[in-house]
Amino acid sequence: MKNEFESPVYRVRAVPFEKIVPNAYNPNSVAPPEMKLLYDSIKEDGYTMPIVCCYNEKDGTYAIVDGFHRWRVMKEHADIYERERGMMPVSVIDKGAADCMASTIRHNRARGSHDVDLMSNIVRELHELGRGDAWISKHLGMDKDEILRLKQITGLASLFKDTEFGRSWEPEEKADGADESSGYGGGLAF
Repeated sequence: MKNEFESPVYRVRAVPFEKIVPNAYNPNSVAPPEMKLLYDSIKEDGYTMPIVCCYNEKDGTYAIVDGFHRWRVMKEHADIYERERGMMPVSVIDKGAADCMASTIRHNRARGSHDVDLMSNIVRELHELGRGDAWISKHLGMDKDEILRLKQITGLASLFKDTEFGRSWEPEEKADGADESSGYGGGLAF
């Protein structure tokens, strides 16, 4: 049986810089010293890896899935832009919005750390796109506890609408002879 799948890296294309747009959900960050090192690396060695994008047919743009900081180097350094003639190597994956978000997270988590607030926003956005905890767990490599913590950070009750909660305690009935003024009948019940 013939394998029909071909990895996107075998179809790298040169894309005009102006057609490439950052996504609004990337939780990855790079400190200034590492950004300088990335610039030095690209200046000395050129672009050795393509950035990964999803193509938007509606407006003809390429949304970055992975490689935002390599894109930023070209944006912020005219010498790199000019040397590369305003073109970037791009590997395109053909996926919808939720799957592109998941791809960004997989790329980032495989190599580094994340901004917790941005990760919680991604969990919220994926829920708004109709993805449940099982989908998020499978596609982003998160366990249930991590998803719960990220949901708690957003503080949005809608993220918990399908969550089943246990009863941690039940108030006891007021015992006969309880002191009405204190509200307690012979002590606290836990």
